[in-house]
Formats: sequence, C-alpha cells, structure tokens
Amino acid sequence: MNDASKPTATRLPDFIIGGAPKCGTTSLHFILGQHPDIGIPDNEINFFDADDPIVHPDFLFVEDGRLEWFDVEDPEGKSLDWYEARFAPFRDKPRIGEDTTTYLFSAAAPERIQAALPDVKMIFLLRDPVRRAYSQYWHLMRTARLACSFEKALTQHSSIVLGSTYAPHLRRYLDAFGPDQVKVQIFEDFRTDQQAFIDETTDYLDLPRMSLAEAKTWFNRSTYPQMPRLHRAANRIGRGLISGRYRNHMGGRTGLRHRVHHKLHHLWFHKVNPRLLRAERPPRMRADTAAYLAQHFSARNAGLSDLLGRDMSRVWDGFTG
Repeated sequence: MNDASKPTATRLPDFIIGGAPKCGTTSLHFILGQHPDIGIPDNEINFFDADDPIVHPDFLFVEDGRLEWFDVEDPEGKSLDWYEARFAPFRDKPRIGEDTTTYLFSAAAPERIQAALPDVKMIFLLRDPVRRAYSQYWHLMRTARLACSFEKALTQHSSIVLGSTYAPHLRRYLDAFGPDQVKVQIFEDFRTDQQAFIDETTDYLDLPRMSLAEAKTWFNRSTYPQMPRLHRAANRIGRGLISGRYRNHMGGRTGLRHRVHHKLHHLWFHKVNPRLLRAERPPRMRADTAAYLAQHFSARNAGLSDLLGRDMSRVWDGFTG
C-alpha cells in the first residue's frame, strides 16, 4: 500500500478494479471517483494486458507487414513511465485506483500486476454469466465490432465466453495475491442494496464510508438497436471504418492516418450510431441459447460457489457451479 504521507515523485495504484466487464465496474468506478480520498483516472488503463491478442485484439495490428504492439515489459522502462503518468494528478490522494475490466481473464496480467504492485488490493465484480455474456455482445454491437447474431458471435468471438469464465481466473489471482488482497463482489448485490455494497468496498480499502444519498450513482443508460438486422448490416460497414479506433490507446501515433481514423470514429459514433440505438432494452435471448449457456458456464465455473463461500445457484438462475 502506498504511504500518502511520504512525498514521492510518482504514485502507483493502491487498488485495481480488475473486471469482469459488464458487471457494474463502470458504476463502481464512477461512485468511488466521488470519494474525497480516492483518485482514479476516468478511463480504463489496460496496461498489464495491453499486448494480449485475445483480450485486446484491437490494440495489435499489422502495418507494412509488421506486427505493431505495446511492449508492457519494455526493458528501458518507457511503458512503466506511461503507466505512472496516468496517476500523476492523484499523487496526493490517500488512495489511488485504476479500472481495467479485462485483467480478470488475461492469463498474463496476474503475475505482472503482482510483480509491479505486490501490495495492491484487487476488486472483481461478477454477474450472472449468461446475462453478462449477452450484455457484452450488445456492447460489441453498439461499438461496431460485431456484425452477426449472438449465437454466431459465441462461435467466433472467444472473449464473450472467456469474460464469463470466472473460477479459474479468480484462482490465479488468489494464488498470486492471497485472499486478503482479492475482493469479489456480486453485481446482483449492488442492484439490491447499493449503499451496503459501497460500504463493503470502502471498508476493504480502509477508507471512511461515503453516503450515496450525496453521490451520483447512475452513470449511464445503455440503449439498443431498434432494428437489430439493420444494425448488423450497418456494422459491416462501420467496423471497417473504425477498425483503428484503439490503435492509439497508448499514445504516440500522429499523422494523417491517425487523424482519419479519429475523424471516422467521431462521425460513426456521433452521427450514425445514435440513429440506430433507440430501444431501451435488447431483444430477449433465445430460450435454447440461454439454456445452453447456463449449462456451459456452470461447467466452466465449476467450484465457484466453494471458492466464494456462497451458493451462487441461489443468485443466478440455472447456475450449478
């Protein structure tokens, strides 16, 4: 844990919200960001798994026949300098955090985080794995990274299934950090009692509790395609136009090609997408697909209830793991 009472040129995170995606991490980030003793960058950092082609395929790309990638383990230390710079504005805060929802299911991240931040406290949020997978699908649709049905996406985009595979990845973090540095919280508990959920989080971080009566708790409301088939057709065009939107996440890229990518990204998400996303709820998942996923995710998460010390079949419909 960083000692905020000692002056230092740099500060690194005391805690990390490490996933899973579409489990309420954005809301937790938004609420904790209002705590007077916490400093946390607005955006996800995506540092310790930036070179992982499974969780971040958009960060790697081929240019002039060469694979371009961000070297997390740069021997000259420039990549760590980039990471430290994300937290410079918060160096005087008692606690500094970061939020990267893909750390949970990156095979490379746990050991890297432990090596760089041995005392960091990890926070993971879990959600009904079937609902989580479906929510991620619609997120990928909204961001023009998919142009197919949910059923086809399950066979073509491994991150959707991987993101709902909790148990083996949690074990990896528990092995790396031990149970005192790994906090697992359940999204459905957040929905039931937000104040109790946040109290549990701030207690874990050894910080004073915050009243949600005085905080903003609603970060954003998702919208969905009003005509899914039309949206999929539009995404067949859009995904090509904005394919480079994440190439400059780590900065350093300039020039005409980067400016064109930025312009196309802005045009798509501020002009085209809003016209397609008019529904307040997504279409209902096919019952046979839901039944398949409940069975499969129970198998992939075998032993999760024992790991958490809680019968998750009482929380998630159809779950038996």
